[in-house]
Amino acid sequence: PKMNRLGSMRVLRAARSSPIFRRMFATRQARARLGFGGVAASAAFVAGALAGGFAGEAKSASPSNAPEGASKYIHVSEVKKHKTKETGIWVTYKDGVYDITEFVENHPGGSDRIMLAAGGSLDPFWSLYQQHLVPNVLEILQQYRIGTLDPSDKVEVDMTDPYASDPKRHPALVVHKEKPFNAGTPSQLIPDNFITPASLWYKRHHHPVPVVDPEKYELVIEADEGVHGVNKLTFTLEDLKKNFPKHTITSTIQCAGNRRSELNAAGSKTQGLTWYTGAVSTAEWAGVKLRDVLRHAGIDFEKPDAKHVWFMGLDPPYDASIPIKKAIDAYGDVLLAYEMNGTELPRDHGYPIRAVVPGHVAARQVKWVNRIVVSQEESHSGWQRGVQYKGFSPNVTNFKGVDPSKVASVQELPVQSVICAPSPNSTVSLDEEEVKVRGWAWSGGGRDIV
Repeated sequence: PKMNRLGSMRVLRAARSSPIFRRMFATRQARARLGFGGVAASAAFVAGALAGGFAGEAKSASPSNAPEGASKYIHVSEVKKHKTKETGIWVTYKDGVYDITEFVENHPGGSDRIMLAAGGSLDPFWSLYQQHLVPNVLEILQQYRIGTLDPSDKVEVDMTDPYASDPKRHPALVVHKEKPFNAGTPSQLIPDNFITPASLWYKRHHHPVPVVDPEKYELVIEADEGVHGVNKLTFTLEDLKKNFPKHTITSTIQCAGNRRSELNAAGSKTQGLTWYTGAVSTAEWAGVKLRDVLRHAGIDFEKPDAKHVWFMGLDPPYDASIPIKKAIDAYGDVLLAYEMNGTELPRDHGYPIRAVVPGHVAARQVKWVNRIVVSQEESHSGWQRGVQYKGFSPNVTNFKGVDPSKVASVQELPVQSVICAPSPNSTVSLDEEEVKVRGWAWSGGGRDIV
């Protein structure tokens, strides 16, 4: 609507030979959406798709000056009020404020994706999806500029708040609790990448995120009472990196509470955060094998004197344990990880060291590990022995009279699969020849998806 007709027709003519243009007009639904929007809206849609990296080299017309009113100052608090069609959909990019209400339905990636930024900033999204950072897209965005962020806006931090030093998080995350921070990956973004970008990884915390000085960090390995032949050792972060081989694995981690909201919707009464389907993410982890460190401490792999290995973190009283068989298995791939997706482990995910236990529930993959104990018993913490972390039959609907000590703690998880698109309660056109379904499937314990 904000492009001149001549520029619009040039965009459409330039686009006709491209594959994306043919795909967009392949269905009656797409023709109607573009047609009713007018030539200019169609051109904006096509130009956005082409500039977004799909195909073609068409260039949209650009006004010589920013729209009237673009120089006025707008507070962040005002932007946050504009998240719906009724209020208008505003976003920011760098210091600019943009009213994209008219463009949302024509967004090549789908309206649900661009709505993740509604009332907030495009910057963290475009840092991930950098196909937007091309002149054509920036020119289209400029047409919707309505103002400039007020330079007087300041972010005030209350240093008496124990969560004041927590890391900054991506605004797309689906927040279930602010303090401590717990948030899932938006379901529609999960299938985009087999390896989940670190910023979009789900976050599960019980306490403030520890602030760790790597120069002072130490990892202690020791034995509990009744376990013999294990030497107490202390390692710095540099010791671990220098003295043990580096291993890299790809592993998915899933919270035991993932999809709890669906159980509630189905009539089950559950406790805890009402996770949707986003408490699951995949990363490439690098670090040292727990097996190598335990061998260095003197554990007899043939006849181990211990039955469990505890991981204790810098956010007490959280700790958890895994069976010794998993810990020393040559094919178990249990890591003390210090890298994630090729870079230093982020604070939100356990910097400087976290346990990665492939195929096991996330609760056993303790972050900020600073102490490892080999023991005859499993961890005594509520996150290990409490009823929330035990495996019960579906017929158990309350815990009255239940002795948790007689029930096995959750370790490996069963198979799961999720449809992420179309999203729940959405509709599809009967005119479509086919419906594209996207999602994920995963099974614990190293079992394949077949």
